[in-house]
Amino acid sequence: MMDSKLVAIVRALPMEELEAVSAALIAGGVTVLEFTIDHDAKDCVKSTCRKIAYIAEKYADKIHVGAGTVLSVAEATEVRAAGASLIISPNTNIEVIHYTKNAGMLSIPGAMSPTECVLAHQAGADYVKLFPAGELGIGYVKALMAPLRHIPFLIVGGITPDNIRDYLKLGVCGFGIGSGLLPAAMVRNKDYAAIQKLAEQYINLVKDS
Repeated sequence: MMDSKLVAIVRALPMEELEAVSAALIAGGVTVLEFTIDHDAKDCVKSTCRKIAYIAEKYADKIHVGAGTVLSVAEATEVRAAGASLIISPNTNIEVIHYTKNAGMLSIPGAMSPTECVLAHQAGADYVKLFPAGELGIGYVKALMAPLRHIPFLIVGGITPDNIRDYLKLGVCGFGIGSGLLPAAMVRNKDYAAIQKLAEQYINLVKDS
């Protein structure tokens, strides 16, 4: 599922933009889409479930669809019913990890400290999402991974075409990229060709490394 080493994080996207933006990312080579639960929005879980169900059915043979910012087992249950095959969180919640694995889904909890990373890994996470990597910096990621290289890490936050290969050299397994793949201006201007081109650039960078 993580062969492409890239998860496209789709956050706060209006339903009317869903198909065009998803199609552009997929055309650019993205094979894993994460639709976040935006907890500051009304009916956020239902809204995310609608997006997941639509894209999971339309592109069932092309991509894996995940739910992001999943904070509880109740939320994980709803997005699973909608068709999500990955559960991604900003935090380490042992109950969510156990539910995800028992349901046969891919578990990607978030962690920042060594204690959280080890806890998530020992609980059964398939990957540990190191977040927020951009604020922590590559020096922190390198120091953290030195004793924890047995843990498969995904890096989220602050990833750009200029630094992505530096992180790959550390031995990380992949990346979650949000605004770097979907700049607000491109979405607002409906510049789907530019979104596809940006996706291609990221995919080629990780593919060639």
